[in-house]
Formats: sequence, C-alpha cells, structure tokens
Amino acid sequence: MSEHKTKAEALVYAPENGHSRVNAAEEERCTQYCEGYKQFLDAGKTERECVQEAVALAERAGFRPLVRGETLASGDKVYRVNRGKAVFLAVIGEKGLEEGVQIGGAHIDSPRLDLKPLPLYEDSELAYFKTHYYGGIRKYQWVAVPLELHGVAALKNGETVEVRIGCGKDEPRLVIEDLLPHLGAEQSKKPLGEAIPAETLNILVGSQPLQGEEKDAVKRNVLVLLHEKYGICEEDLISAELCAVPAYEAMDIGLDRSMIGAYGQDDRVCAYAALRALLDVGQVQKTAVCLLVDKEEIGSVGVSGMQSAAFDTFMADLCAASGTRRDVCYEHSFCLSADVTAAYDPNFAEAYEKRNSARFNYGVGLCKYTGARGKSEASDASAEVVARVRRMLDANSVLWQMAELGKVDYGGGGTIAQYMANRNIDTLDAGVPVLSMHAPFETVSKLDCYMTYKAMKALYEEM
Repeated sequence: MSEHKTKAEALVYAPENGHSRVNAAEEERCTQYCEGYKQFLDAGKTERECVQEAVALAERAGFRPLVRGETLASGDKVYRVNRGKAVFLAVIGEKGLEEGVQIGGAHIDSPRLDLKPLPLYEDSELAYFKTHYYGGIRKYQWVAVPLELHGVAALKNGETVEVRIGCGKDEPRLVIEDLLPHLGAEQSKKPLGEAIPAETLNILVGSQPLQGEEKDAVKRNVLVLLHEKYGICEEDLISAELCAVPAYEAMDIGLDRSMIGAYGQDDRVCAYAALRALLDVGQVQKTAVCLLVDKEEIGSVGVSGMQSAAFDTFMADLCAASGTRRDVCYEHSFCLSADVTAAYDPNFAEAYEKRNSARFNYGVGLCKYTGARGKSEASDASAEVVARVRRMLDANSVLWQMAELGKVDYGGGGTIAQYMANRNIDTLDAGVPVLSMHAPFETVSKLDCYMTYKAMKALYEEM
C-alpha cells in the first residue's frame, strides 16, 4: 500500500515554497544579487537612465559599441543604443548565427506621469505642471505621494540638457495634492476609477511669487529657477521629455527582509535579470542577445519599441558579420520574453484563479500566453516550447512555476512576446511575480528575482 501511494504521489505536480528547496549558499547568492538589483533600480527611473546604467555596466564587463561592417569573432561582446531609450547587447558564440541566437528580452519603460508640452501654469497663486499619464495607472494612487522629475530638454541650438529634480538627499520633492476627507463626501461616492480625473493630476511646483512681478509671479519664479539651474525657458519645455516618478528608493520589505519594494519593477526587475545574466556569461555556444526596449506599456510602438525595425537592423548587422541570412537566423532562434506576471494576492482573491496563479517564492513565472479575454494579442507558445523551457530550467536547478494574469475576462495584459513571435522566433514569457503591479510602489520576492536571473543565464548558456 505504501509503495503504491508513493508511485501515485510521483505523478502529482506538487510545487513547494522555494525557501524550503534552496540551501544557505544559494540564499546568500540571492541576497547579493538583489543588492545589485536595488542599485540598478535607484540609478534608472526612466528608460533613458536605464540605458545609461546598462551601458555603464556592460562596458565594465568588456562590451563595446557594434561597428557596422566589422568582422566579429567568438567571444566578442558588443552593444548598440537605439535613440537613448533602448539597447541591444550580444555575446558572440562559437556556432554561426545560421544556428540561431538565444534571446532574452525585456522592457525598461514603466507607468509614470509625463509633462504636457506646455505644462506650466499658475492658479490662485500656486504654480503647477500639467501631466498626461503614460501606461496603465490607477490615478488615485498618484496623489499625495512625493515625486521626482526626470528627463531631458532639447534646445533649439541642438544641446540636450538632462533634468533631475528631487533625486538628491536635500533636494525638494514635488506632489499632487488630494482632497481632504472633510470635504470629500461627494468624491467618495464616485467609482474608484473616476474619483481622480486625469486632468486633475497636476503637480504642485511652487507658491512663492517673484518679487516685482504682478502677473503670474509664482509661475515666473519657477521659470527663473529652472533657467538658473538648467538654462531653459518656457518654450524649451515644448521639446522636452520630462516625467514625474515616485521619490522612493528601493528597499527591503518584511521583517524577514525577503522582499523588495520600489517604483518601476515592472519591468526593470526582468530587465536587470536579462542584462546581468548576459554580463555574467562566459563563452557561449550560440550567440546570446539581450534586448532592453521602450514603449511596451503603450503597445511597443514607436522607433524605440519592440515593433520598430531597430532590433532587426541590429540582428542584420550581426548576421552580415558572419555571412548569415537574418531570416534563417530567426527561424532557429529562441527567446524568453522576460516580463512580470501578477502574484496571487489573498486580499483580492476574487480577481485570481488560484490554481493557475503565480505565488511569491515559487520561482520564475512562465506564462504560456498573456493577452486578454480569448487570448487576444497573445503569442501562445506551443507545447514543445514550454517543454523545452521546463527541461532547460530543471537542468540548471532553476525554480519555476506556471502563471496566468488573473481570471479569464477580468482584464489581461501584454508583453513583447507577440512581436518576437511575429519574427518567426519561438518565444515564451517568463518573469517575476509582482504584487501591486503598476502602482507607484511595487513588491517582489527576492528569491523570484534571483531565479529569473538564473533562468536567463541558463537561456544564454543553453547548447
């Protein structure tokens, strides 16, 4: 009877909490990895800053810019930046590109508040910046939290000025004020999604008038301060890309310090895993490629998004260096689309299908399909692709789990996977489960972060 029960139990899929499956040495490696990840988060709160940090890390690891037309040899490490908002990196393998490449892809843009082209105005002797939110946010979450301003202003003379306000220890922060509860009876009657209209997400930037000015004296004082620090005038804001992001540093969460809380972990948690894994590989059999792209939160559009031809151009240049047709390379390539998934939250259990939801500390979450409703806009990886990833992860002692993004018809979401699949590249989504996704402050498990890094490293090193 005992023997029969043992055989039956062996047929059952019974995942366990990862902390019961790893030893002390692995836990220490996890901790060290996450310290580097937190530094990456603090250094890169926009896609431009992420690219700058990724390039700095890559160059320290021996990477150099790819020169079109050059000859590449096994072991060469090259990268290319696309318009300052995306970056492609490669470690050239021993095998030719006609045998395909191993691709780890992630996005580095996150939901935020962009300033409008003419943002600055004064009302009732208070100065504000008007905003247009970027990506899917819950607008009520962005009021009454400290904000920083990041970005660039491109001047007519061709100069580009980097703007950072609120990043230093003693620098002022910005804020969007909320209505006090004493006067909020009518606001409280509104549905959650309507309580804070988009046009009220106006950032408070000043209250002190400029001496000697009678009209818009507070606004003019703000302009004087901006000009003194950055040399810009109001017209320069028209050709600026400035965004407000939460003024939080990445931090440990929980009495056991087992989690990380920060802004922008969707999808920089996977972007760092894909990048760090590539920087850490040695000699690879197949060429390993990491791509960190922009605009995923609004459909992967534009010249810096995954639908752009920029990636194809980068791959064409790599293929030309080895005399390989790009389409032949693509059909033999493999991609893990590294993007976060929703972690099961027992406080909102009604939104999840528990049997098919990712959980904290169970490892990297594999998503066969994302999309919405009837798998709309999902790449829907084949059974063979999922099996291949299972074998690869198990062979490298990577903890993993399957995941879906909540109950069917409750919503949904997308990744860059479909745009890789459209290029005839076998692709599967894999990433870190996140609590409070798209909120100004998101939470992840350290163990899941580390296992996603291990998954990406296993991908690059797969034979």
